[in-house]
Amino acid sequence: MGYPIVLTADRTLMSEYGGAMFLGFSACVPKGLVPDRVYFRIFCPPVKVNPDGSAAVAPYGTRKIEAALLDYGFKREEVIVAHPEHLDKVIGSNTKVLGITENDPLGIGPATTTFTEIFGGEAYMAIKFREILNHPAVKRFKPRIIVGGAGAWQLEDESIRRELGIDTVVIGEGEKVAGPLFEKAIRGEDLPGVVYGEVVETEEIPIIRGATIDGIVEIARGCGRGCDFCVPTLQRFRCRPIEHILKEVEVNIKAGRQPLLHAEDILRYRARGLEINREAVIELFRSVKGYPGVERIGISHFALASVLSAPDLIEELSSLLNLSSNRWISGQTGIETGSPRLVEKHMKGKCKPFAPEDWPDVVLRSFEVLNENNWVPCGTIILGLPGEEEKDVEQTIDLIEKLRPFKSIIVPLFFVSMGGLKEKSKSFKLEDVTPRHAELIFKCWEHNFMWINNIFEEWCEMSIKSSLIKSGLKMIVSYGIREASKYMDICRKEYGYDLKSMIMDYRSGRLKIKAPIIARVIKAFIK
Repeated sequence: MGYPIVLTADRTLMSEYGGAMFLGFSACVPKGLVPDRVYFRIFCPPVKVNPDGSAAVAPYGTRKIEAALLDYGFKREEVIVAHPEHLDKVIGSNTKVLGITENDPLGIGPATTTFTEIFGGEAYMAIKFREILNHPAVKRFKPRIIVGGAGAWQLEDESIRRELGIDTVVIGEGEKVAGPLFEKAIRGEDLPGVVYGEVVETEEIPIIRGATIDGIVEIARGCGRGCDFCVPTLQRFRCRPIEHILKEVEVNIKAGRQPLLHAEDILRYRARGLEINREAVIELFRSVKGYPGVERIGISHFALASVLSAPDLIEELSSLLNLSSNRWISGQTGIETGSPRLVEKHMKGKCKPFAPEDWPDVVLRSFEVLNENNWVPCGTIILGLPGEEEKDVEQTIDLIEKLRPFKSIIVPLFFVSMGGLKEKSKSFKLEDVTPRHAELIFKCWEHNFMWINNIFEEWCEMSIKSSLIKSGLKMIVSYGIREASKYMDICRKEYGYDLKSMIMDYRSGRLKIKAPIIARVIKAFIK
């Protein structure tokens, strides 16, 4: 009974978020902010499960390990990608190893830390990861447990692995090391506690066999810009051949998924260093768009410096993709700070080919180019970068105010000690939030509140298939904006932007709030 090798991911990753990939950030919110049954219906509905317990679509990283194992020589009937809520169907006496893909196993990533520091509690992602480890079938049959993924760095400490019952954690790229490691597990041999993945050359990156969440297809790996707080930017940049990309597009099209092209900067496909290769990017998008069955193309990330260094490329891509004011494209991008000093200190490569002192202008002009061509950026800001001073925060506030005219979302995140700064600096916590930081957070969300109704309305029509999710999200957003604005106003007028004191008063009961904002609107929605 059971498959020898079972691959899975926590329940928050086994969702297509109603067709709106950015809603995956909801996995970072703490349990209790939203009632479970509503969270898992509206924000994080499950992927389809086949009768044998396998997932119809799965996270891209899980599919890569599946492909690597099959390429290594394991038979198709020996490996299954399973839904985490159906492990009882796939784990049995024959199961020797359980591989888990995880983005944030301890709930200490940047987005998660921001939410949990402000709202308290523990993130769904960490809770659902432990649920896999404590699943009755796992406890009964005791397969070897191997964990990898973007959050694997959190499990490097031996005491943490021992406490959780994890045999091995794979940090970094897993395709080269997966085959030999899983073979050792199958044979019952001793496993190393930590395995550091090896760089996989582009021709050796395996081609997925099964469809991915929201049709994600990797076009490039790594970044190379060298931001010292980020893991991908420290990895060597490599681009995959178009023929390999198209094979993965085909796998997803057959499963009814439109392609979402993923890279840390999709505009640098086959770039010459940091110099944009306009012809290669156009060829890529034209090839994908022309593939039979492709109706639309999504993107994951792009760099603002790339946008400004090749505005004609943005214009041509927009024309190729038939973008318009109500048919736009969106991707994530890093603003991080409005301080040239902090750019010089932590991310000089981020602004190239421009200089650190030009960064605020680069951001502003890039947003202008993007908006003119119907690209809607979802930018991030990092609070508490090492060495940050009040003047740096003020410069970031000034930049956010200048971005107000541009249709976009800007998400403030707490700095987490990782990447090149791991163990060299401390993570930013609620206790470190100054009134200036609170003002910056509010400026970001005031910007978002101005644009979010319009963005959500259009996004729902373009991307979200479920009418339940559409109506639920619209109600939540509208009500949430009103309530959040009210409490931001209380923080300004009654607490002088002392967000920490306001949150402490709320947690101690001195500040009375009828009910958590989202919980109240959801309660109204489900009646």
